[in-house]
Amino acid sequence: MTTKRSRYPSFDVMKERDEWDDHTQAIVTSRLSSNDRYEFLTLVEAEMLRSICSLLVDDEKQEVLRFILRHIDETLRQPIGESERKAGVPPAPELIRSGLKAIERGVLLRHSTTFMSLDKPEQAAYLRKISENAAEPSEAWAGIPQEPLFRKLCTLTIEAYCSHPRIWSEIGYAGPAYPRGYVRTQLGQLDPWEAQPE
Repeated sequence: MTTKRSRYPSFDVMKERDEWDDHTQAIVTSRLSSNDRYEFLTLVEAEMLRSICSLLVDDEKQEVLRFILRHIDETLRQPIGESERKAGVPPAPELIRSGLKAIERGVLLRHSTTFMSLDKPEQAAYLRKISENAAEPSEAWAGIPQEPLFRKLCTLTIEAYCSHPRIWSEIGYAGPAYPRGYVRTQLGQLDPWEAQPE
């Protein structure tokens, strides 16, 4: 795991919250909740996903990982359609649940241990194989499409990761511009409320 240094170490996007409307404040502030209760995921699935998500974004910040897991849990329990799902790929809740079981079976058959017992480089190597549709043994993956599973895990993880206020602060994103809007629109110019590199 690499140590990341922010270009904006003293910037905190939450200091901008008074500039947002009430609805936006409520949404962004809710992402800071430390709630670890799940309605779809089991605790075992959640812990396995915590390791997988951490590897996918190369980040171990627990507050951010908690939000990612809550986002995945909420997404998987909502009865909404998936317009981009290809034929032969199960719905996301089934894909993720059966995919996690396949990962566990595959690791058990290949390494005689659990996924969580592997060290981080071994976990990352197995995920890489899944992304290449090459995880073995093949009997552990019967009927479960590997590459679509990996893509769905990445999508759910990254969309949550990139919407967490702590990550916004690290990349210098000052949050929604509405309702104040941008005044300085020329290339290289920043409004006073935007993060300044240090």
